[in-house]
Amino acid sequence: MSHNAPPPEGTITTERRGPLLLVGINRPAKYNGFTPRMFRELAEAYTLLDDDDELRVGVLHAFGKHFTAGLDLPTIAPLMQRGEKAIPPGLVEPTDVGTPGLRRRQKPMIAAVKGITFTLGIELMLAADIVVAADDCRFSQLEVKRGIMATGGATLRMAERAGLGNAMLHLLTGDEFGSTEALRLNFVQRVVPTGQELEEAIRIATRIAEQAPLAVVATRLNALKAVEHGPVEAAADFLEVQQHLANTEDAAEGVRSFVERRPARFKGR
Repeated sequence: MSHNAPPPEGTITTERRGPLLLVGINRPAKYNGFTPRMFRELAEAYTLLDDDDELRVGVLHAFGKHFTAGLDLPTIAPLMQRGEKAIPPGLVEPTDVGTPGLRRRQKPMIAAVKGITFTLGIELMLAADIVVAADDCRFSQLEVKRGIMATGGATLRMAERAGLGNAMLHLLTGDEFGSTEALRLNFVQRVVPTGQELEEAIRIATRIAEQAPLAVVATRLNALKAVEHGPVEAAADFLEVQQHLANTEDAAEGVRSFVERRPARFKGR
């Protein structure tokens, strides 16, 4: 993909490909280190995904050889010291940890990671729904080496994915690990040769976009609720959610396509 040189403080690009929204981290000269501007623009891109009815799935990727080295501490540290967020209230929170005043994402997000994927990079991919990793990835949750704590979801999601001992191994040492270890820990779902990660992420996103949009969102949110609140609370929603979905135009189309033995054409209604 061609793109203009980003400003020194970096930027977040968006590209529509039919029902997909490609969200690009674009500050390769600084290993895609995140500045306040990039945080705000990333939240705006995630908000666009959720609010635009024509968009069904997001794909998060990065320009250059690396996903992101994480926070650009000289520009972010003052916000930390004041206890402030770089994201304005009312936008979708890319790390999806439920910060008061910020929205939680509804639609699926696929992450394509490569090269250096440190701190915030790991947290953004763990907040995504599916992760495709290049086989050259270098992961590190190294906040403890900088005198701070990971607050973008690593302390929440690493133990849930990999068990407490595996989470502590990487959270408390900050050591680097590769794509094979990330796959073992369930931090990523697929490892591909370097250079193929975005293509594979788009392929998966396209398959998801072919399904019934309302059912996709409901399924995602129910699975998320089961993880965060337990299976009993998630199961309590089954009847009401299924009744709502069963009365949609898409459900009727699903039945018609089955009877007529053809691919369904879903409209999200």
